[in-house]
Amino acid sequence: MLANHFQNGIETARLVWSRIPNSEESQLLDDAVGILKKNDGGGVESLDYEVIENFAYREEQAQRGKLYVSYLLVVKWFFALLIGICTGLAAVVINIAVENFAGWKFSVTFNIIQKSYIAGFVVYVLINLALVFSSVYIITQFAPAAAGSGIPEIKGYLNGVDIHGILLFRTLIGKIFGSIGSVGGGLALGKEGPLVHTGACIASLLGQVGGVLSSVLFTLLCYKYPFFDKGGSTKYHLNSRWFQVFKSDRDRRDLVTCGCAAGVAAAFRAPVGGVLFALEEVTSWWRSQLMWRVFFTSAVVAVVVRAAMGWCKSGKCGHFGSGGFIIWDISDGQEDYSFAELFPMAIIGVIGGLLGSLFNQLTLYITTWRRNHLHKKGSRVKIIEACLVSILTSAISFGLPLLRKCSPCPDSDLASGIECPRPPGMYGNYVNFFCSKDKEYNDLATIFFNTQDDAIRNLFSAKTINEYSSQSLLTFLVMFYALAVITFGTAVPAGQFVPGIMIGSTYGRLVGMFVVKYYRRLNIEEGTYALLGAASFLGGSMRMTVSLCVIMVEISNNLKFLPLIMLVLLISKAVGDAFNEGIYEEQAQLRGIPLLESRPKYEMRNMTAKEACGSGRVVSFPRVVKVSDVVSILRSNKHNGFPVIDHTRSGEPLVIGLVLRSHLLVILQSKVDFQHSPLPSDPRGGGRSIRHDSGEFAKPVSSKGICIDDIHLSSDDLEMYIDLAPFLNPSPYIVPEDMSLTKVYNLFRQLGLRHLFVVPRPSCVVGLITRKDLLIEDKENVNTLELQSTSVRIPQQNKRLMTRNIDVERPLLNGLLQNQIPD
Repeated sequence: MLANHFQNGIETARLVWSRIPNSEESQLLDDAVGILKKNDGGGVESLDYEVIENFAYREEQAQRGKLYVSYLLVVKWFFALLIGICTGLAAVVINIAVENFAGWKFSVTFNIIQKSYIAGFVVYVLINLALVFSSVYIITQFAPAAAGSGIPEIKGYLNGVDIHGILLFRTLIGKIFGSIGSVGGGLALGKEGPLVHTGACIASLLGQVGGVLSSVLFTLLCYKYPFFDKGGSTKYHLNSRWFQVFKSDRDRRDLVTCGCAAGVAAAFRAPVGGVLFALEEVTSWWRSQLMWRVFFTSAVVAVVVRAAMGWCKSGKCGHFGSGGFIIWDISDGQEDYSFAELFPMAIIGVIGGLLGSLFNQLTLYITTWRRNHLHKKGSRVKIIEACLVSILTSAISFGLPLLRKCSPCPDSDLASGIECPRPPGMYGNYVNFFCSKDKEYNDLATIFFNTQDDAIRNLFSAKTINEYSSQSLLTFLVMFYALAVITFGTAVPAGQFVPGIMIGSTYGRLVGMFVVKYYRRLNIEEGTYALLGAASFLGGSMRMTVSLCVIMVEISNNLKFLPLIMLVLLISKAVGDAFNEGIYEEQAQLRGIPLLESRPKYEMRNMTAKEACGSGRVVSFPRVVKVSDVVSILRSNKHNGFPVIDHTRSGEPLVIGLVLRSHLLVILQSKVDFQHSPLPSDPRGGGRSIRHDSGEFAKPVSSKGICIDDIHLSSDDLEMYIDLAPFLNPSPYIVPEDMSLTKVYNLFRQLGLRHLFVVPRPSCVVGLITRKDLLIEDKENVNTLELQSTSVRIPQQNKRLMTRNIDVERPLLNGLLQNQIPD
């Protein structure tokens, strides 16, 4: 057993580090996570969030004491702390690197254009091209799963869908360095979406590292103290279970949820927004205990980022300055608003819904065409495509400001703290670019020839009325919108938060200019309307409401705008929903991720569970099954769950539970549960002891686990038998065959199920549970609690109920509208 623990530790360590794939393996992985699939969920696998209450699990639960429960609670909070610290540090590294590359790039370019604009343009293009090339090369050759924002994949994972490669170590490395290259290279994308994926990877990897360290520690303890190898020590209250942490999909799901919230909190410095983002956008199952840990993780991230900002303000971060860490403070902006301003604000919401839904549709069309025609030709085409997009973006951002005439600087206001023009290479308003006089600035260069964070800060800025002309804003809106559509879907890490804010703040400021002109009130600020425009576009594209509202309030540092942000978000979401789904849902569908959305389809109201199952034959096992039969069935299909059938004394079939494919593979690989007799064995009666614990059946994260082709059995092994009773789940979820498919859908999604039995209408009732029966407060009150169950006495021979079981899996519910019943 010591050798088994050591081997498990080595295998887990290999999964954590993983090996660097060659180009052929990278292409296969990219096909698994990115190519449009015609079948429903054919390239993905569901996760086992349901508790498998087999004999090993119940035995472990019976041995749990208060000390172990307290230990497990401390470990979970400790890992929440580690996730917050590591995600905050990753965000600090990405922000500092991006700001230094951008600051160095603009400084060099500004110095060269003092002598020659052509030479400055060439240098500017080459620097951006080098950064983008490094990003796309890392993604195509090292970590294909790191392309895109990663939010659809993480949303699918928390929805119960496992996609190979999205949480590996190389994906984390590719996400960090790829984001630095793509954002630093000036592409029309952001680093906020990739930070969510980065936080999820960090959380998953920390859970794996914890499992590796615990396995290694347990191996050493078994070597030093032999009693650990026999189960533990009663003297010191230690047990082997203490060293098996985060082995199940349920525990990993909680860690990944904390990582998602930490990523949003680090990207926007919005801890509360991070918690709400995890709750509203990515998770489909929630509980109060997880809420506390997610909130704690986000708070830790806020502290880490704040400490890093203080360190960088001392001048130790190069060109970092005030950029990078997003917070566009407009607390000194518009103090109040009138009722008459609600109409133009509502117009902003309508514009956001229209442009956001159009953005989703255009990106869907272009990404589909790109994946079906360009990306199938290999990694070289992906690299060339990203480099061409980089050259185009650089040419537009450098060339368009040259066509715009410079404007004279406004009268200086020392109280505002705004300098006109800004020194070359520095962030801020009023950039001097191709201006003949010293006291002039180029308004188009102020937002085009700048980092996106600084450009947004310029658009949000208060007390800068008439800084931008309507022609410049309209030009920037059209060109940047087109660049964002084209850039989305390239083989680089790409987020849509900041580009969406850029687009929305541009048309929001345009509306603000007209409001200032026609309302003629002194307290109206164009930056206020830019903020509302940013919120409206994000609402129209991503269809978030509560979390996005809180994020916008946190990044603007102005609580007075909360009602206005709520107004534009509600309007933009309503308008966008009239045309298509949110961008994450459409991208998930494009990638073949079978998401179960919060609401079932309308067609399900007129369907029953039996109709959803179809007429396919149910593959099942007897309780005692021959090894050769197990191997034959596992090779002949790809089902992940099988009903187990036993027979009563009268010979009638009886469903006794559900056994998972992964459990059968573990049993076949270990061979310790093989028996010569075809008769059942009773583990509770002492016939033989259980040789497995629940942790051994857990599938490694981001891995396909054991494959039937990897198991080698001799001819003697194939002639032996397995009693499946100790390994099956004796209490799977069951629904009657005539239940509405809408109710089945809600039950399946809210409980995070992978399989659901469909049975005929039961013929008898053994009891009725009410709310009072579930209110058992403590052990002392159990005996005195008055149960309110209604018991029905039935003969002993009729107490067992025959059922016809059909296995309902996720692709069924997801593929109903396409009239496809997957195998």
